Parts: sequence; structure tokens; C-alpha cells
Amino acid sequence: MRIKRGVNAVKKRRKILKEAKGYFGAKSKLYRTAREQVMKSGQYAYIGRKHKKRDFRALWITRINAACRLNDISYSRFVSGLKKANVSLNRKVLADMAVRQPEAFANLVEVAKKA
Repeated sequence: MRIKRGVNAVKKRRKILKEAKGYFGAKSKLYRTAREQVMKSGQYAYIGRKHKKRDFRALWITRINAACRLNDISYSRFVSGLKKANVSLNRKVLADMAVRQPEAFANLVEVAKKA
């Protein structure tokens, strides 16, 4: 009795081609190029998830720095002052405050300056 596994092979190919939908040219039509691109896309996505964290942190620091400069203090002195005053707010929250609640942020700057 022979084993027929054509169904599985087709399923495997269909899965890859479904993942490759929307890719340019042959990468979405031909199995071999689609498979290569899906693998590469997975690597890009993995790296991208790491980069996203870096990019957001950089954005938050930029926003905090801009708000600090408006309040006549540098970013590094501000962060140092907060550490000395035992204020433990992360950069995400600080950046949000700087944008949405400038008065509250100005109070934090005063706390940092005192410390």
C-alpha cells in the first residue's frame, strides 16, 4: 500500500502563498520565491519588534527634553534631579505629561531643580 501525501504538500504551499499575499511580483505568486520572502519577512518583523522599543524610548526622551528646555533645564539634569528626589516615573509617562499636562510637568521640573 503506498502513502499519498499530496494533500499535505498542497496545504503547506497554500499556507506560504497565503502569508505572501500582497508581496511584489513573483514573491506572491511562485512558491519558492514566496517561501524565501516569507522567511526574510519574519526576520524583519522580529528585528522590527526590537527596534520599536528603541524608537519609542528615543521619541519619549526627545519630547521630555523639549519640554525641559521650555522650563530652563536640560534633560540630563532633570532626570538626575528626579532620581535624587526619589520620583520614579518612567519616560513614557513623563513624555505623556510633557505633551498633555504642561503645568504638572512644570511642577515636576521644580521638584527636580530643588533636588
